[in-house]
Amino acid sequence: MLVSAAVCPHPPLLVPETAGEAAPELDALRAACDRAVRRLEGNDALVVVGGGPETRAYREDAYATLRPYGLDWTIPGDVRGGAEALPLSLTMGFWLLERQGLGKGARYQTVAFDDPPERCLTLGRELAVSAERVALLVMGDGSARRSEKPPGHLDERAAPYDEGVASALGRADACALAGLDPGLSRDVQAAGRAAWQVLAGAAAQGGDAAALTAELLADEAPYGVGYLVASWSRAGGPA
Repeated sequence: MLVSAAVCPHPPLLVPETAGEAAPELDALRAACDRAVRRLEGNDALVVVGGGPETRAYREDAYATLRPYGLDWTIPGDVRGGAEALPLSLTMGFWLLERQGLGKGARYQTVAFDDPPERCLTLGRELAVSAERVALLVMGDGSARRSEKPPGHLDERAAPYDEGVASALGRADACALAGLDPGLSRDVQAAGRAAWQVLAGAAAQGGDAAALTAELLADEAPYGVGYLVASWSRAGGPA
């Protein structure tokens, strides 16, 4: 059963060394992510879920790296032959867990960015029954079309889209997340849609989704991209 979840964005700029002189601009966002992740401690299974090119689980020897983003950072440093690199969403989840000393034993799962909602919900239900007390770290960015600047360009639907997601995350509204439209999500370049719907499926499996409480810890768009941080917990879960 899902007993806790943290929802965080996955821009490489969260890592201060990648952001360089701009690192202080994301201090509040970084602190919100740390706060959400700390609440995942004390469960039987911790699964990091994020978008990727395909839906799959990664082996235990997979490694996190930010080399494609200009930072010579890889964990573990002694990568085994044949080991795979985690995609960006999971690499950033790995980094957040390492900051809190929670990385040991975590599992890593991607969901295809374009998977239809029902597949995402099914994956969430499967993850929720994988252990008695399951915690999820759900990695996903909001829309990338909040301004005229790249990576996207202004779409008037982007801000209302993010507002709807923020409201759902702040109320633990699994139904609202499950109802996100893949077409609109694609149009506004919301990379987190599929991962958020995995969370929705997990929240509804084997327990009363209404028993989950939530706190929205951050809602920002400093570079025209929506960054949302939230924490969900079920009664009897960790404080």
